Amino acid sequence: MPPIESAIAAARKLSKAVDKLQFSEPVTHVYNPLDYAWAAHEQYLRKMNPTGTRVLFLGMNPGPWGMAQTGVPFGQIEAVRDWLAIDGIITHPKREHPKRPIEGLACTRSEVSGERLWGLFRQRFKSSAKFFKHHFVANYCPLVFMQASGKNHTPDKLPAAERQSLDTICDAHLRALIKATQPKWAVGIGVYAEKCLQRVAPSTTKIARILHPSPASPAANRGWPEAATTQLIEAGIWKD
Repeated sequence: MPPIESAIAAARKLSKAVDKLQFSEPVTHVYNPLDYAWAAHEQYLRKMNPTGTRVLFLGMNPGPWGMAQTGVPFGQIEAVRDWLAIDGIITHPKREHPKRPIEGLACTRSEVSGERLWGLFRQRFKSSAKFFKHHFVANYCPLVFMQASGKNHTPDKLPAAERQSLDTICDAHLRALIKATQPKWAVGIGVYAEKCLQRVAPSTTKIARILHPSPASPAANRGWPEAATTQLIEAGIWKD
């Protein structure tokens, strides 16, 4: 099967598998953008280079104002709409939190992490076609977890048994994605994603890490684009 079709098939399988999982409180709502934003996500997957990807970036899971809204990893609205030119239909989760409505590309909130990540790529590569020639961005886990208050709940905070069940599914998908993209480098966006890659990636894939662009990180708020660029250059992934 061609790489892009393999990635699409793997994402569909991932979506169906995670939908069967159950999560306990404090998680009260779970969004699966691979379901209600599938059209946009498939558009995104088709931007992958069909001959393979030199650098695969991996995040942890969707943010409420990024991929949750757009179906694209770190999918800040403006970047998805204007730079990636993705316009696939986005509907709604089966059970929507009143404080976290899905508004798709009409959402007026901006995910800072996505703004920083895609902003760096836009600045360096100018066109998305040039970026996708050698790079791709994915998330380890496709689900968004929320508490009753609407607060975001990250996968690393799930109970061990629930996290193990989720990891088994997500590990299998990551293996399939790496097999499809055949990256020379796999870059964890943050420590969590790096550990996932260390657990799953074959020995033929080099693993690196960049600082997560989250505004919750004081280090990221002190010039994240420069810090991430330096890390990629020092690893030998990008050239100065």
